[in-house]
This record gives sequence, structure tokens and C-alpha cells, in this order.
Amino acid sequence: MSQNVPQNAPQTYATALLTDRYELTMLQAALAAGTAHRGAVFEVFARRLPGGRRYGVIAGTDRVLDALEAFRFEDDDLEFLAAEGIVDDRTLAFLADYRFSGNVHGYREGEVFFPGSPILVVEGTFAEAVLLETVILSILNHDCAIAAAASRMAGAAGGRPLIEMGSRRTHEAAAVAAARAAYLCGFSSTSNLMAGRRYGVPTAGTAAHAFVLLHDSEKEAFRAQLDSQGLGTTLLVDTYDVAAAVRTAVEVAGDELGAVRIDSGDLAAVAVDVRRRLDEYGARRTGIVVTGDLDEFAIAALAAAPVDAYGVGTALATGSGHPTASLVYKLVARENAAGEMTPVAKRSVGKPSKGGRKWAYRRTENGRATGEIVTTAPVDGDDRPLLAELVRDGRVIGREPLDAARERHRSALTELPMEARSLSPGDPAVPTIFN
Repeated sequence: MSQNVPQNAPQTYATALLTDRYELTMLQAALAAGTAHRGAVFEVFARRLPGGRRYGVIAGTDRVLDALEAFRFEDDDLEFLAAEGIVDDRTLAFLADYRFSGNVHGYREGEVFFPGSPILVVEGTFAEAVLLETVILSILNHDCAIAAAASRMAGAAGGRPLIEMGSRRTHEAAAVAAARAAYLCGFSSTSNLMAGRRYGVPTAGTAAHAFVLLHDSEKEAFRAQLDSQGLGTTLLVDTYDVAAAVRTAVEVAGDELGAVRIDSGDLAAVAVDVRRRLDEYGARRTGIVVTGDLDEFAIAALAAAPVDAYGVGTALATGSGHPTASLVYKLVARENAAGEMTPVAKRSVGKPSKGGRKWAYRRTENGRATGEIVTTAPVDGDDRPLLAELVRDGRVIGREPLDAARERHRSALTELPMEARSLSPGDPAVPTIFN
């Protein structure tokens, strides 16, 4: 890949086998029954928010568009399907020519959502749209889960910078997506270089304990790092004795040292002691970065501590205990034998859906969101439309820069009522109203 890859560059590899087998077996049966080419509408939504969270966050939409654009069956894919006897010859012929030619509308990245919000609406034939279920859900369930956790962490940080450091705690591809979602929702940088290259996320990183242990003394390690990275670097001070390391750091770097990092112990108490020592040594402008199994609750608990930035790894990369956004992809309307579109819905106990293609609007009063209005027909009025056109007749038209989504998330949060910021489990901050 070229070093000059633009931000949001589409994927160049086929994504069609990033799916479940039953998508193809349904297609085969529908082709045989003569129903595969009936018009269909699928919607992505959450029946509930995981963990009693107050709002969800849209992330991954542009990655879905990349995957949709690349969704095709190459010769070796078809050979695999044939060799395994997964589908018959008629289905293989259909797949060989597969290109999505329908329409997609969706909430923009950075927007918030609530139970029942139709965050993605896919319109096409059943054959075209059903094949996209797994890849769409795998992207959105992951990215929206990370985004929700990141948004809560950013709120708890109260404006202090957050560094995403979760690459070593998840799948290598998921790490890149997680860094993107975290940046979208308020993190300032990531340790993941691929996220920097592919999406333009600012990268950060200095040294680990191994670097200190490599050298004959902590002083030699600090001097080597400073010589290489300059005075603005961050020195890790908890490899041996924190108090001694802080003194050594200032002796070597002087009062212009950028920051020190604490990765263990009672972070609040240690940060207070480190701040006192730095001030005594004249390093009043040297910052304190804390890391070490932080989540939104630990970050909130450090609000009164003299901490200047946080590094978050495991909790961020795993959705802070909720690694999926609980999104589903359901058929809500289909063409009947007479050629008319008709609503359809599941009636399963605990898993009902609402039939009919949906439109969604955000109702506000005095700048605060008061309702998520979901309708089965478009309406005019003062409520803000939430569904944007993303794909028209198979052509992607809805990509946007990541910074635009980042700004949208800032704006969406200011619109939410105050209780949305609560970290305790509770009801959604905005009710969903079905009309």
C-alpha cells in the first residue's frame, strides 16, 4: 500500500466471504422459489442499549460503505463455495455477477441513537440485501460498542486528553477500527500506527518498562530516551521506585520535561505524591499521564487527582464490558406476489420488531433532545431528520471526513439532557416515540 493513502480510502479486498453460511443458503432457496428478486427493506436497530447505558453512538458507517463497495465474489471464492458444496450452480452464477444496486440510508457517524432507532436502512432485492447482513452487523456492532465506551470515557475525563492504547488487547484488525472509533468520540490520539496511516488518527507513544530494564540504570534509560525524543517526551517512572525515578527524571531532563507516566499502584495517591515532588523540583509544567486498566469509572474517580492525561487500553478495546452494541438486521418490508411493498415483522417473545420502512427525526426543545421520533412515512416539520442518503442505486455517495463525524459527536452530546452523562445504569436519556 502506498504511503500516500488518503483518509477514508476504500478497502481494496473483496469482503463477500465475511459472512455466515445461512445467508447463501437462504439465497439459494429464494432463487429456487422465485422470491429472491422481490423488493425488500432491511433495517439495523437495537432493541435495547447494553448495560443500561443512556445512549448509543454511531461509528463504522464509512467502514460499512467500504465493505459494501468491495462486496463481490472472486473466482477463488466461488471455487471454494463449489468445492465445499455450499450452494448450487444457479446460486454460484448469481454470486459471480453480484453487485449491490440498491439504496442505503443511515444515521451519520458521531450521531447518538436509542432503542428502536433505524440507524441503517437497506433497500434492494432480497437477494442483494440479505447477503450484507453479517458484514454490516460485524462492523457496526463492534465500532458502535467501542464508540459508546469511548464517549463515556471522554465525558468522565472532563476535557483531559485520552490516548487509545488497546492494540495488544484485541484482534489486529479490530485494533485499527477501535482506534478510529475512539478518536471519533473524543480520544486525542492512538498508539496504533495503522490507524494513523489509514484514517489520519494522531499517534502517540514513547517507551515501555522494557526500555528501562534494558539499561544498566534508570538514569541511563532516561538519558537515552531524552537524547532520542527530546525534552517533550514522557518518562515512565514506575519501573522500580516512583519517588526515586521522579527525582532522576528531573535531574536528567531539568524543569522542561514534558511528562511522566504512572502505570501501577493507587493512581490517585501516587499522582498526588508525584505532583508534589515535581513541583518541589521546579518541574511545575511537567505533566502526569496515568495508565493501567482504566475504564470510565476509574477515570471519573481520578477527576480530583492532579492528572493531565489518561491512557486507556483493555477497557476501550473491549467496549468497557460490552463488546457489542446489540444491533440486529431485520427484514421490515417486502414485495408481495402482487408487486406491492408490505410491512413484515417478527412477533417472537422478547424479540419483536416493528414492520414497515422507517424514517427518524430528533425532537428538541430549547436545544435539548426530548424525543426520537420514528415513523413509517416521511413527515415535514421542525424535527431534525436523522437518516442521510449513503448509497444510491449501488453507488456510494455518503462518505465524509472523520473529523466531520468527530465534530458531529461533540454537537450531539451537547443536545442530550444532563442525565445522559451519568455512568450508572438507567433508562435511555431520550425516549423513542413510534408514530
